Amino acid sequence: MLAELAIGQTVPFPSKRPQPAHRKFQSEAVEAFISKTTKRIGDPELATLFANCFPNTLDTTVEVGEFDGKPDTAVITGDIPAMWLRDSSAQVWPYLSLASQDVRLRRLLEGVIRRQTRCLLIDPYANSFMADLSAPPLEWSLKDETEMKPGVGERKYELDSLCYPIRLAHGYWKATGDNSPFDANWKKAMQLVVQTMRIQQRKEGPGPYRFQRSASNPTDTLVNGIGNPVKPVGLVASCFRPSDDACIFSFLVPSNLFAVTSLRQLAEMAETILNDTDMAKEARSLANEVEAALRQYAIVNTAAGSIWAYEVDGYGGHVLMDDANVPSLLGLPYLGSSPDSALYERTRSFVWSERNPWFYKGKAGEGIGGPHIGRDMVWPMSQIIFALTSNSDVEIVRTIRMLQRSSANTGYMHESYHKDDPMRFTRAWFAWANTLFGELVGKIVHTKPQLLA
Repeated sequence: MLAELAIGQTVPFPSKRPQPAHRKFQSEAVEAFISKTTKRIGDPELATLFANCFPNTLDTTVEVGEFDGKPDTAVITGDIPAMWLRDSSAQVWPYLSLASQDVRLRRLLEGVIRRQTRCLLIDPYANSFMADLSAPPLEWSLKDETEMKPGVGERKYELDSLCYPIRLAHGYWKATGDNSPFDANWKKAMQLVVQTMRIQQRKEGPGPYRFQRSASNPTDTLVNGIGNPVKPVGLVASCFRPSDDACIFSFLVPSNLFAVTSLRQLAEMAETILNDTDMAKEARSLANEVEAALRQYAIVNTAAGSIWAYEVDGYGGHVLMDDANVPSLLGLPYLGSSPDSALYERTRSFVWSERNPWFYKGKAGEGIGGPHIGRDMVWPMSQIIFALTSNSDVEIVRTIRMLQRSSANTGYMHESYHKDDPMRFTRAWFAWANTLFGELVGKIVHTKPQLLA
C-alpha cells in the first residue's frame, strides 16, 4: 500500500500498518484524524511515518472485551505480552480528544480505566499485569523474591504506576464528561492508591513491599529488598523508576512532582463525581505535604543556578541526571507537573546537555538515554518529549527530523538507537514511542501548521 499525498499522488513510502482485517481495533474518528493530518504534512515520508505510528496502539496492542457486562480493554506494550499501568495510560492518551466523536473508541477507553481499576485492586505495588489475568507472570519474574499475586506480570513498585491511571481517568472525564467508569470499585482503587502513597512516605517504617531478583544487572534488584535508606521527610518513595530500573535514592523527584498533580486531579474527581469531601481532603493534604517537601529537599544549587534533582534521600544525598522515560525532569510540563517555570528551564538546560551523564550526542542524533539500555543509546521518547515541551520552532523542526532518521526506514519509532547509527536500535515494536510520536506530529500540524507544511 502506498501513502497518499493531499493532491492524490502516490509516493514510494509504503504504509507499514497492518491490513484493515488484521487491525485489533478501528476507529472512524482516528482514521479521519490521520487523513486530515497527513494532508497537511508537506514531507510524504513524515506523513507516512505519522500514519504508521499514531494508530499503532489501536492497530496492534489492544484486546477489547467485557467483564461483568462492562467494557474491559487490555493494552500490551508491543513485543512484551503484558500491560503496564504506565504504558497503557500513555499509549491511549492521544486518543482522548477524539473519544467524543466515536462511541466505540470511548468504550475502549472506558475499558482501559476499568481494567486498570481491577489491576490496582489486585496489587498496587505491581507495575505490570498479564492481558489474561489468569496467565502466569512474565518469564523473567518467575523467581523474583516478592509476593506475586495471580495476574501480575512483574512486581516492581513504581510511584508513577499509581499516578498514570489517575491522569487517564481525569483526562477521560474532561474529554467525554462520562462518569460511568468511576464506580465503587474505582473509588476503592483510588483509596488504595492514596493509602499506598501514605505508607511509602515511610514514616512508620519501610512498609510491606519487598523485592529481590537474581540478575546480572544491579538495576534489576533492590538493596536489602527495599533499596537504600531514606529519611521520612514527606516525600513518597518509589523503588523503581519508570524505566523499570531500580532507584539509587528512593525519593524519585519527577514521580513525586507527578504525584502532586495526580492527587489534585483525584481530589477534584472525588469532590465533583463521588461527592466525597473527605477523600478529596485527604488527597489534597497529601499533595500539599509532598509539594512542600519537594521545595525543601529536591532543589539543588549548581554553578548555573538551582535545578531539580532527579533523586534524593532526605539526608542531603542527591542524584543529578535525567532518564528518558516519563515522568522525567524534561517531561514535567507535559504532565502538568512543573510548578516553577524558571526552575524548570534551568533544569531543562541541564538535562539536555552533557552535564547530564545520560545525555548523548552523536552523528545520528542527540537525546537522553538511561541505564536500562546503556551508554550511547538515545531514546526517541526523550526527543519527542523535548519537542513537546519546546517553545522554539527551530528546536521542534530539528527534533522531528532527528526522529525521522531514527526510524531507520522501518516506518516506526524504537525504544533506543545508537547515537552514531540509527540502524542499531532496540525494540522494533514499542507502541508507547510510536503513539507518542503520533501525538507530537498531530499536535504540531494542528497548532503550528507552518512548521511541517
